[in-house]
This record gives sequence, structure tokens and C-alpha cells, in this order.
Amino acid sequence: MYFRYGEKEIDYLKSKDKKLAAVIDRIGHIDRKVDNDLFSSVVHHIIGQQISTAAQATLWNRLSDKVGDVSADSISSLNRDELQSIGMTYKKADYILDFTGKVREGSFDISALDHMADEQVIQELSSLKGIGVWTAEMIMTFCMQRPDVVSYGDLAIIRGMRMLYRHKEIDRAKFERYRKRYSPYGTVASLYLWAIAGGAIPELTDPAPARKKS
Repeated sequence: MYFRYGEKEIDYLKSKDKKLAAVIDRIGHIDRKVDNDLFSSVVHHIIGQQISTAAQATLWNRLSDKVGDVSADSISSLNRDELQSIGMTYKKADYILDFTGKVREGSFDISALDHMADEQVIQELSSLKGIGVWTAEMIMTFCMQRPDVVSYGDLAIIRGMRMLYRHKEIDRAKFERYRKRYSPYGTVASLYLWAIAGGAIPELTDPAPARKKS
């Protein structure tokens, strides 16, 4: 399953931003995989914090091999040591078990998130141990498919903006100007900013000053 978007979102963004329009025309449609199960998405994102995408995939596969479908019931069958044994830290294991316990006892109503506004979703997810604003925004993007997510805390998003608009830095004011320009289809803009940051347009280099090596 991929993030859903089409001509409506593309036409709107192209009408609002000529530079982004040129990038969209050149790159074409972007297929980004999504996970439509909220529980497993939260666990997946906790596992992936501060490690590479490849490492995250390895740990996720190990967990899936151990429990099958990643659910509150299957995770609760593991103790702390068993969860850590797939290669994650004990701290992440504790975060996942705490989240699992709250879902099972009903103190965290995961199904209610679908009916909340974006800011409320961020607030609720950020109340969980191990979940910050950036992780909440990624869950909103790659699981909930919320249409208007542009993360100021995402380094690749900021890099993509620098590269596209030729700024040496993107402060909060610049970021908000672009975010408002993209709204209400900011998530689709984010897909293209990630692509730019990843080198999809080779001639678009990062104008940020190179860091001096110590």
C-alpha cells in the first residue's frame, strides 16, 4: 500500500509553487509505502528511532518472525529480555511494553486517533513514552495518511527546502511560509522534498555552508 494522492493534490501544489511544480513534473508520481495499522506503526517507529533504515528493517523482520502479526496481544506475550533480544535497546523495549500495556488496559485509545485533529493526534501520541513530535508526525504521514504534514523536525525536509529554494538555512519563519503555501496538501509536498534531499534532482545541491571538520 502506498500513500494516496492524485491530480487534485498535484495540480494544487503546482499552481502555488513554480519551483516545486518543475520538480513534480520531473520526478513524476512518488510511491511511498504506508502501514495502515496504527499499533504496529507505533512499534515500528519506536524501533527505528536513531538507527538506519536498514537496521530498522532487520529488527522489524526479527520481531515479525518472533511474534507473527505485531499486535498488542502478540507483543504482550514477550517479556523485556525477549523483546530486547531482537537487537533493540532495553529503553526501546520498555517504551514498546509500556505502550502495549496502555492499549490493552484501555488507558490509551488508539482507535480514537482517527477522529482527532492533527494537533490533538500529535499531543496524544507525544504523551506516550518514547514518542516525540517528529515520530508522531511520521506516524501521521506513513500510517494515518494525514494530508497536511510537513515536519520542521525532519532534517531531510529542511534539507530539501534549502536545495529547492536555494537558502543557506531554513529558519522557522521561512519554514512556516512554505508550509502554509503547501497547505492543505503538505504531505505530498513532503514526499517531493524528501526526494530532492535524497538526490532525485542531481543539479540541486545543498547550499548550506559545509561544516568544518574538527
